[in-house]
Amino acid sequence: MTPVGLMDWFRRLLGRGRTRPVRRQLQTEFDLKAFAPWPEGGHLVGGAVRDALLGQETADLDWLVAQPERAASLAARLLDGAHFALDEQRGYWRVVTGGHIRDYLALRGTLEDDLKRRDFTVNTLALSASGEIIDVCGGLADLQAGVLRMTGEEQLRSDPLRLLRGVRLATVHQLELAAVTAETITALAGELAAGELPLPAWERSRAELDQILLCDGAPRGLRLLDELGLLEPFLPELSACRAVDQGGMHHVDVLGHQIDTVAQLLHFFPDADLSLRWAALLHDVGKPATRTVDEGELGRIRFHGHERVGADIARQLLMRLRHPSARVERVAQLVRRHMQPLPQDEKATRRFIHRYGELLPDLLRLMIADREATRGRLSTEAGRNRYRLAVGRVLEQLDSVPPEPEPPLLSGAELMELLGLEPGPRVGQAVRYLAELQAVGDAQTVEQAKEHLLEYARVQWPDLRDEVEPG
Repeated sequence: MTPVGLMDWFRRLLGRGRTRPVRRQLQTEFDLKAFAPWPEGGHLVGGAVRDALLGQETADLDWLVAQPERAASLAARLLDGAHFALDEQRGYWRVVTGGHIRDYLALRGTLEDDLKRRDFTVNTLALSASGEIIDVCGGLADLQAGVLRMTGEEQLRSDPLRLLRGVRLATVHQLELAAVTAETITALAGELAAGELPLPAWERSRAELDQILLCDGAPRGLRLLDELGLLEPFLPELSACRAVDQGGMHHVDVLGHQIDTVAQLLHFFPDADLSLRWAALLHDVGKPATRTVDEGELGRIRFHGHERVGADIARQLLMRLRHPSARVERVAQLVRRHMQPLPQDEKATRRFIHRYGELLPDLLRLMIADREATRGRLSTEAGRNRYRLAVGRVLEQLDSVPPEPEPPLLSGAELMELLGLEPGPRVGQAVRYLAELQAVGDAQTVEQAKEHLLEYARVQWPDLRDEVEPG
């Protein structure tokens, strides 16, 4: 079945422009019951307060309490959840109830001192059981003005993950970085890249990068990562794409094109999942390593095999970030296949769907976004229209593909007997070839299947020629 939203690509107009943060009105009253049970003497702090002020719901609540284990145990009983220690020595306990997480942290010193040790002013706000907002760093004014401001350089230096968190907060909440904050993040990013500061655990970095990619404003967040110098320490493969000229069909460098592709993907397919978003960001990551320039006056730039090299690079990058293996492989395959030519007739369309069916419709979505982000001097509206028609052919056929493939006309044993094969890789090749024959309609009977398979074996495996020649 054709996925919802894919056909809309033919009807939607391109939308460009950077989303700017805007001054916003904050919530002044809270339903304190929404945060119940309230721990005795506790304060709700950090992101939950920030989001409440913005009128946004949050599934994660952070509490500062005198006795975190006791508070977590009581909450778990009242909410029928589970509680456990994340860091017993530091007094850090968690309660999980359904899709909600409540963290209980030991108050270190005074509430004011604890809040000042946090990373950004919008995260230093606290809410008391009486509904009072405690603001010791000017977080309310910054949040209202749409500004992200650090509490101090040392707070960022103490945990470099906060550099990525700053970009994530600016992206998700449409905040503008204060000038000194941007300068400090840039300087610390340079220290990270030079190995003068330790990198955070890759799992933690992945969580922040994923949240940036999953945000509606992901293209702005990606550009911000680049502007602040954070690509070099965290995504050096992408940093290597900066200033790599493409010419011809392209109007920006490789890095700019990949970010533009993410923008086009989210414009046409806002429901794109995380794997597809990573594939859009990394689809041309193999170009720096494969760039060549033809000799002669034209000096045409080429990137032969960049999709194959890029798939390997994407696989290594995502493995380093500790992504699940299934996501790693899907992204790598999407990158590997994004340059496949679209079919020009009905039979070729059926073959395309058969070969790449497991990647569809995401492969088409990636190809569309890639094409729409390509707007160099050789790119024309007529060329884009031809591409849209080719995509349309695939969509029509994809909509009519049965949910289950037809049973094979010949079993594996029958194939081996027909072709004189021993168990091994060639049997698998023959099975796949037969499946494609059936999918495109070239083999509708057993006799047709045998005829095509015998010819295939004679061409592919000359050493079997005598065995497979007809009687």
